[in-house]
Amino acid sequence: MENSLPIIYLSVLLVILASAGWAVVRQVLKTRKVETALSRLEGKLKKERGTVQEYYELGSIYTDKKLFAQAIVVLQKALKGVDAEEENLSPVHNALGFAYFSQEQYDIAIREYKEAIKLNPGYITALNNLGHVYERKKLTAQALQTYEEALKYEPDNLIAKTRAESLRKRLVTSA
Repeated sequence: MENSLPIIYLSVLLVILASAGWAVVRQVLKTRKVETALSRLEGKLKKERGTVQEYYELGSIYTDKKLFAQAIVVLQKALKGVDAEEENLSPVHNALGFAYFSQEQYDIAIREYKEAIKLNPGYITALNNLGHVYERKKLTAQALQTYEEALKYEPDNLIAKTRAESLRKRLVTSA
């Protein structure tokens, strides 16, 4: 028993190191994939006009990197010169709304979220985002109404459920 204790400790240490190594390798591969896509898209879009999907993908990468000003420029390019009949532009408007929201340009974010919802009325992510921006602007009634709208489309939506319950309590206590 005395001799097995160091073996157990070494085994546990080996498992921890292997897990940490795997996590590092996975993160490096993920980062490399994103950086490759970023480089490819930037190079292509500097040379020629891209598709809505390419601009959206590049804008999403910029957003993930918290480069919101660059994301706004790229996402606006996705909306220019596009036939709205042919493309689903609601995710582009939602992403643009998120970029404006992240820069605390709430009124413009609201406009973009509303456009996304107009194009796709059941777009739950845009409804949740619109509710969130209303909360930030302290427009509690509009936020509650927006979350309730999201719940009409997706009754089990955890975000909308949680936020709507919280807002209802806030409205009751302030009344």
